[in-house]
Amino acid sequence: MKNKILIIAEAGVNHNGDTLLAKKLIDAAADAGVDVVKFQTWKTELLVTKDAKQAEYQAENTGIIESQFDMLKKLELSYDDFRELKKYSDEKNIIFMSTPDEFESANFLSQLQTIFKIGSGELNNFPYLRYLGGLGKEIILSTGMGDIGEVEDALDVLIQAGTPKDQITVLHATTEYPCPVEDVNLRAMQTIASAFGVKVGYSDHTQGIEIPIAAAALGASVIEKHFTLDRQMDGPDHKASLEPDELKEMVSAIRNIEKALGDGIKKPSISELKNISIARKSIIAARDIKKGELFSDENITVKRPGTGINPMRWNEIIGRKAQKDYREDELI
Repeated sequence: MKNKILIIAEAGVNHNGDTLLAKKLIDAAADAGVDVVKFQTWKTELLVTKDAKQAEYQAENTGIIESQFDMLKKLELSYDDFRELKKYSDEKNIIFMSTPDEFESANFLSQLQTIFKIGSGELNNFPYLRYLGGLGKEIILSTGMGDIGEVEDALDVLIQAGTPKDQITVLHATTEYPCPVEDVNLRAMQTIASAFGVKVGYSDHTQGIEIPIAAAALGASVIEKHFTLDRQMDGPDHKASLEPDELKEMVSAIRNIEKALGDGIKKPSISELKNISIARKSIIAARDIKKGELFSDENITVKRPGTGINPMRWNEIIGRKAQKDYREDELI
């Protein structure tokens, strides 16, 4: 996580409650070259009341008006399913993660993973933050729907519970699916980094790949993006997800951005060194110059190639005597 941008392919609930589909999502994530494939783990009875309403986007994206309880129950996978998905991810050489949404699932997942992602819905969940902060795991904290004060409060709880600040990455996010581009506010990611001195990243819910690529260029150390096998599938998150070819394109672009960011030291690159003598200039005789003649603005000039005296030494040359005859265009 320290050496490169950690790219998380968020499968989430896009398996539609089917482990075979979940394995196909793992295949697609591994093929795209992401670092992590992530799911969500919960027991519906421990997560939501039976009469809790759906989010507006959930009803719109599914075309079904039902309770959150009924929707989530259909998408729920068992702990045995997640053990199977962890084993399958290991076989595919991709890191398995899942976001727990309640205490029992967090306790279960602590056996399977070393990094915990805390979803935006738990940003103000004091007992839950305190519990996860005490597990001794690396934490990725999503901050959708939150303001800077709530981010500070959540960080305080995690740190006081025992998680060192350098083991926490804070993700800027906007909790809307899909998220309008004008609501992204990517600069908030940099505000979080500046305010708290933490590693930051971005969890993206926009359509397309431009915004996560921009986040990489702005310094994100983690990029999370929802993906699906087919955006036309039924389910709450498919419409705000990338399809496999798009995911692969995003990964390629982020890796290129990562290389392009470099070390920040301004110096000639290895590839351009050979062009210095071609593109730069030297001090040149503007006309024939006799030995003993003084160099002046009238008899010297600057032209390519850059194999002679650096033009920045112009004032050192002016007024000195020529030590030999020079032809026009000859290097001084």
